[in-house]
Amino acid sequence: MNGGSLGIRSGSYSSLDKKQQQNDVLLPIQTPSTTKTKPYSKMFKDKEKLFHWACKFAGRKRVRMFLLLAISAAVFVWVFYVGKDEDQENHNGHKVNDSLPLNSSETPPMNEVQTVGIVNRVSFPIDVERTEVRVMPPPPPSYFLGYTLPPGHPCNSFTLPPPPADKKRTGPRPCPVCYIPMEDAIALMPKVPSFSPVVKDLTYVYEENLNKETEFGGSDFGGYPTLKQRDDSYDIRESMNPHCGFVKGRKPGHGTGFDIDDNDLLHMEQCRGVVVASAIFGAFDVIQQPKNISEYSKRTICFYMFADEETEADLKANGGLDETRKIGVWRIVVVRNLPYTDGRRNGKIPKLLTHSLFPNARFSLWIDGKLELVVDPYQILERFLWRTNATFAISRHYKRFDVFDEAEANKAAGKYDNASIDFQVDFYKKEGLTPYSEAKLAIKSDVPEGCVIIREHVPISNLFSCLWFNEVDRFTSRDQISFSTVRDKIAAKTGWMVNMFLDCERRNFVVQQYHKEVLAYLAQMAPPVINPPPPPTSSRSFVR
Repeated sequence: MNGGSLGIRSGSYSSLDKKQQQNDVLLPIQTPSTTKTKPYSKMFKDKEKLFHWACKFAGRKRVRMFLLLAISAAVFVWVFYVGKDEDQENHNGHKVNDSLPLNSSETPPMNEVQTVGIVNRVSFPIDVERTEVRVMPPPPPSYFLGYTLPPGHPCNSFTLPPPPADKKRTGPRPCPVCYIPMEDAIALMPKVPSFSPVVKDLTYVYEENLNKETEFGGSDFGGYPTLKQRDDSYDIRESMNPHCGFVKGRKPGHGTGFDIDDNDLLHMEQCRGVVVASAIFGAFDVIQQPKNISEYSKRTICFYMFADEETEADLKANGGLDETRKIGVWRIVVVRNLPYTDGRRNGKIPKLLTHSLFPNARFSLWIDGKLELVVDPYQILERFLWRTNATFAISRHYKRFDVFDEAEANKAAGKYDNASIDFQVDFYKKEGLTPYSEAKLAIKSDVPEGCVIIREHVPISNLFSCLWFNEVDRFTSRDQISFSTVRDKIAAKTGWMVNMFLDCERRNFVVQQYHKEVLAYLAQMAPPVINPPPPPTSSRSFVR
């Protein structure tokens, strides 16, 4: 008899009793038969005499106890063999795959309808029934799996218009980007982190006593990993412990070089959502205040500007920095004991190691100090991370796609000494670096425009940031040269990819301003302002 909607075999008849009681129907009661006994009943009478004889000498209570134990033992043996047979059947017919690879780069299945076997064991009578049922929906997935905008949404059919035919302007320019309204972007913010292929547990090297025995490169801040340790860091595993800067201290910014006041570190640790970070060293730039930022974003997003002591002094003298440590939306964090003499290399610390400085933040947007943010960060995150289901996004260089071309451009512009650039490129070439071509598609470029980085802080993107910084620490500070090598080595082991969007799209949400020295030069070169002479006085007036 099947009871309940799940088709579970039940040993209870209470539902039938209740139904018949409601209909005022009495079940017939079985009574002893009054007919004469048949001749073969004599055997039962002999057994009855034997029972009375046993009770006479052993006592009724002991006999009942003996019978109860015998019946219990028989039931136990029967149930044991039934269960054993069923378990053997399950083992042969439904073997569970308990050896799934941990280092799978595929997203684990979510929201599947499962088929289960239900077994109901009851005492007399016993029946076993396996029934396929549709279980209740599972809990929300453990990882963010992306989404698609609803059909008919204007962003689904959005295409870039052709560039304007302006012969006077041939350089890079912004292009339209289809953002969704800020309120919708906030509503689409993922509630759970994105999937991190292969790597799940990420810790970083700590060396109180530095071992400086390495082939070349390295620093007291980033450590001195050997080439063997470098190769091992690209052997992507579930649990990893690579170098990632801050090697001399147990806490980034505390006795590590690039030191930060405890009060600032406490505020940075309390940033648990979105952080927008930037830096100015050497009083090189003027702080740019973001535009078109909602009041909600001002309340919920952390805006941090890192500055050295020289910039701090300049801001106190000319920028209005006071005891609140804030200028506009930016909280100014003064960094002391800078680990490098090269200001550009110091700037790579907050740029590439944002996840270490903000250990509890989920998303970050890095912009260089010379850039002015003109779109709300939630809309930027939605467009370039969440909508594309990416964990790391950076724009392509507007002109160059090839690392070899980028290296030559850096040498021509004097961005770094030529010998160091050549050494780095030759090293990568021996490892297999080839010029960019369409054969690398769907990789869109080997050269990023690194002034903006959009990322989610999950293990795989954090690992990429660490290994990218290690290349900057070992070779030159020109991070565009090392970018593709790190990306491709990780992608070969995990399938993880970077979202490289168009440079004209980047120029849509940030506006590049001049460095301070350029502004000062332009001010000197500006022609003097000549005030026009006052109009001649007249005793006559005209009304029109």
